[in-house]
Amino acid sequence: MLAYPQLPTGTLAQFPVRKRRCMRTAVNVMPDGSSIKLADPPGEFTEWTLQYSQLSDAELSTIQQFFTAAEGTLNAFTFLDPTSNLLAWSDQLQNAAWVRGPLLSISGGPSIWHLSNFGSGAQNISQSIAAPGAYLYCFSAFVRAAQTAEVTMLLGSSRADRTVGTNWTRVQVAGPGDPAEDSISFGIEVPAGLTIDVYGMQAEAQPAASVYKASTTGGVYEGARLRDDVLAITATGVNQHSCTVRVYYAKHL
Repeated sequence: MLAYPQLPTGTLAQFPVRKRRCMRTAVNVMPDGSSIKLADPPGEFTEWTLQYSQLSDAELSTIQQFFTAAEGTLNAFTFLDPTSNLLAWSDQLQNAAWVRGPLLSISGGPSIWHLSNFGSGAQNISQSIAAPGAYLYCFSAFVRAAQTAEVTMLLGSSRADRTVGTNWTRVQVAGPGDPAEDSISFGIEVPAGLTIDVYGMQAEAQPAASVYKASTTGGVYEGARLRDDVLAITATGVNQHSCTVRVYYAKHL
């Protein structure tokens, strides 16, 4: 599926980013004048307003090419929320969204989890998301252990060893996935015989980690659309442009 593009800098948006979520309530008015109100989850929609400034010619071309491919509001695409954690259930590592090795034991919660590897080889816990493999991502987590050791951060097919100490440390790895894939996985590999504490696992489509954001559904929106059929561009200088893109996602579409 078509996907909202990253800029050549590896980011999806510039600050400020405005995100608006609206809920819908169904109201039934009874003959006696009383009413019954029920939440209508399928009627929920979310809208992002992405304001770009000082775009280079190359950056503007990236947005224009996407706008043309989407044909304005006509075609749906995958949108990676730049304000959210892309992973689902980031504080619930026992949720089915996470896949773990058969000899990796998980205990604790609701936010800090203990990962114990009782096997003779490395074991990992990971999650895959339906997002372009070629994009630049950052995967991060807070970890600690009873003694200094090393864990391996997994981002697609990339592996990066990181040192874990007795104090909480945020470890991260950044890089692209496989350009031929339409999904990418993130995870932590624990060496044999080691127990670590972990919380705050987060994936983002950008070069470095931002403040941790707990998630449930995750920040991948399949079936998003552009809000407008026209892209208004303002040239503010030589090789400098500004524009505003509005993205819309509704569960019922």
